[in-house]
Amino acid sequence: MEGFIDFIRKQGVIGLAIGFILGGAVSKVVSALVTDIINPILGLVLGVAEGLKTASFNLGSAQILYGDFISVIIDFLIIAFVVYFGFKWLKLDKLDKKG
Repeated sequence: MEGFIDFIRKQGVIGLAIGFILGGAVSKVVSALVTDIINPILGLVLGVAEGLKTASFNLGSAQILYGDFISVIIDFLIIAFVVYFGFKWLKLDKLDKKG
């Protein structure tokens, strides 16, 4: 048991677990922001009354749901933005550098 506890301390497993949990929480907040605020505004701009997720066009007998794809891209970009600037703000980019 002592070896396992040493492993957790040395490898930062608890920090990794906390980061994973916080990452999931940030993802939910960003998804809510995109779904509840950004998508309806973009839907109005694009003329889609129900919101961006329902934006689509027909190509023959297929319906192309481009609104949902745009929504997922916006979600990804905001999460990437938050992670990047959080990383910079916490100065985590300098942790592994020597000297």
